[in-house]
Amino acid sequence: MKELPTHTQASVPRRRSSAWTVARRFAALALLGVISLHSTTTTTTHESLLDRVYDAVHQLKWKSTVLSKDPHERALQLMDRQPVIDGHVDLEILSRYYYANDLDAFDLRRETRGQVDFPRMRKGKMGGFFHSVFVPCPEDEGYPSENRSNFTTPTWRVRDTLEQIDTAWLLIDKYNDQFELTLTAREWRKAMRRGKFGGMLGVEGGHQLGSSLSTIRTYFDLGVRYITLTHTCHSALADSCGYVERPSAHDLVAGTPLAPRWNGLSSFGRTAVREMNRLGMMVDLSHTSPKTASDALSHSLAPVIFSHSNARGVHSHSRNIPDSILRRIGSIDSRRKGTFNLSEDGEKGQGWGADTGEVDKPVPSGDVLIMLNFSPTFVSEWSDGSGPRANVSLMADHAEYIGRLAGREHVGIGSDFDGIEDVPEGLEDVSKYPNLIAELLRRGWSDAEVMGLTSGNLLRIVEKVEAVARQHGHDKPSYEVFSGRTDLVKHDKPPI
Repeated sequence: MKELPTHTQASVPRRRSSAWTVARRFAALALLGVISLHSTTTTTTHESLLDRVYDAVHQLKWKSTVLSKDPHERALQLMDRQPVIDGHVDLEILSRYYYANDLDAFDLRRETRGQVDFPRMRKGKMGGFFHSVFVPCPEDEGYPSENRSNFTTPTWRVRDTLEQIDTAWLLIDKYNDQFELTLTAREWRKAMRRGKFGGMLGVEGGHQLGSSLSTIRTYFDLGVRYITLTHTCHSALADSCGYVERPSAHDLVAGTPLAPRWNGLSSFGRTAVREMNRLGMMVDLSHTSPKTASDALSHSLAPVIFSHSNARGVHSHSRNIPDSILRRIGSIDSRRKGTFNLSEDGEKGQGWGADTGEVDKPVPSGDVLIMLNFSPTFVSEWSDGSGPRANVSLMADHAEYIGRLAGREHVGIGSDFDGIEDVPEGLEDVSKYPNLIAELLRRGWSDAEVMGLTSGNLLRIVEKVEAVARQHGHDKPSYEVFSGRTDLVKHDKPPI
């Protein structure tokens, strides 16, 4: 087993006498109090004096902590400091499917039939998650397919999404001693300090918007902090990647079950992305076609995310991210820029965007996050039962691969728990996150890198999205109406 250093940041001081230790701690706390008090009078930060003192004491405690050389024990220690924030948990889907949103029919204080509950969350060192509020594409529920229409066929998708949002709020309120709705990165950090599970909401599909910018703004007011532009169906915003196993080099261009409608982002989708930037709503590119992802990377002013996606170069599924997109993300760091030989990557230069100069396109926002999906069909298995059985090691292969091409600072966790029936061996539920962290430590990931993966990278992205929203806080909202709608038009004359 690989031997790990006791700490990567500072040497451990030799033991002193009890009296000297008490005096040192008192002096340090007094100094921190003075520094913090000075900061309150010389800065405009909104943090309280108590918050800053707490953080400083926490840092002091951390610097004097001896970290275990055992990878699993070390993982637990690191996760105590930086708990897991999962970018995609489908607890509300489990509530809807099994219990018709009757919250009295199950108890999160005990082990549930799903993969998420409080005992296992504590064991897995969680700091919270994004509550996915998902309802299926209209055609999956028997409504007419909208892949080639104007996306205005009446459905109950917005109503059902509001029910899911309501369920999330009710869950957070019912278990308010455990959950907390945290609508900013700062609020989430404060909740974790108090030992609570923070949470934001995420809407998993542009079909849940009713082709309306007003719906985006309303969802934001209700706590939604990311929207996935598509699910397995196209939306008024963008093209989906569908659900294609072993995609060819021309995936979603021709001859596949889901031909493109917009060739990436639609005109309305570009407006929606900028409106999300203005609000402080993250743009999620999981489930989108590679061209949609590319367009969003080029168009968004704020960092975008892939809330639950892996690498095609490791497992060739349309839900995973092509090498060219990963390389493009990697080139954000000037130290990683250069001429890439895509033939050396997993797709051998045959994947989407390999021959269009994709990797050389800039990413104006300057940051991206890719959160690992634990669904076995996106890790190593195929729906026909073939492929290696998914496990912790194969999941770590995706983290390593994305880290090599895009950079480890762009990796997080978006398990899809409670939205998947099958799970990898060793990652059966939320209590098992430490197994993945320990595996990455064995493979040479640094303490800082794994703490970035657990939640540090995600909180960085959220803060940057919030900063863009502050910069554009005085911009006017967009009143654009989707081109396919005929029910909302301007008139020169009053109604008769």
